[in-house]
Amino acid sequence: MSTTVPRIIYGTAWKKEATTDLVVKAVLNGFRAIDTACQPKHYREDLVGQAISELETSHGIPRSSLYVQTKFTPIDGQDLTQPLPYEPRASTEDKVDQSIATSLKQLGVEYIDCLVMHSPMRDKKQTLKAYRQLEQHHARGTVRSLGISNIYSASTLRWLIEESKVKLSVVQNRWHKGNRWDWEVFNVCRENGIMYQSFWTLSGNPSLLAHPLMRQLAEKYGITREQALFKLCSQIGITPLSGTTSEEHMKQDVEAIAMKDFEADEVEAVVNLIQ
Repeated sequence: MSTTVPRIIYGTAWKKEATTDLVVKAVLNGFRAIDTACQPKHYREDLVGQAISELETSHGIPRSSLYVQTKFTPIDGQDLTQPLPYEPRASTEDKVDQSIATSLKQLGVEYIDCLVMHSPMRDKKQTLKAYRQLEQHHARGTVRSLGISNIYSASTLRWLIEESKVKLSVVQNRWHKGNRWDWEVFNVCRENGIMYQSFWTLSGNPSLLAHPLMRQLAEKYGITREQALFKLCSQIGITPLSGTTSEEHMKQDVEAIAMKDFEADEVEAVVNLIQ
């Protein structure tokens, strides 16, 4: 069986040829969860697979101790000038099947801990078709949990929760000032026991990181403001993605999640700031 549900995830978008080296370093520095996608436009899923193999053969870290998450990316999210993981003219169901087969091969694994739909499809009918096919792979055991990314409508998320036969386990969205920190979707996740994963957590929040409240937290606990924000997210029920390429920051990110909790009034003050 896989490791427990992660509290922080290493994100591999835009890592290109450095992907294998960075994933290995991230795991050796404490990460146990990896996020990728079957989308050559932004990810090198095959190099994540090389990293998983290297971690086991060279460092004694078995695949079973890692939470491996990848994505089915609809055709609208693919770069048509690059090799696609499925036949572009195939049905939605066949695209899902071919994408998952590609992911299993590229990652070199027998199962995927979480398969995330990279975004809703063009309409609800197509979205449900794709999700139904993902449910088939869940039933076979090759996919252990299901998720969706880039879903910013709380009503659409509620609709998918109601229609799903296999419980939605993950929502992965941008979390930043530009979308008012996505509170409506986050609250739906909290109400339904869904893990809310955040990206753009640091890069999308320069003004929040610079706020006196964050500086005060960092100074009080002897950490960086970036660590303080990751810890804050963890305490309010958000699982952040970190895409750092710095080994020092990898260590700091993992340490931040494991550190002593902030006081309740400190968390409340920052949450009130961003409500």
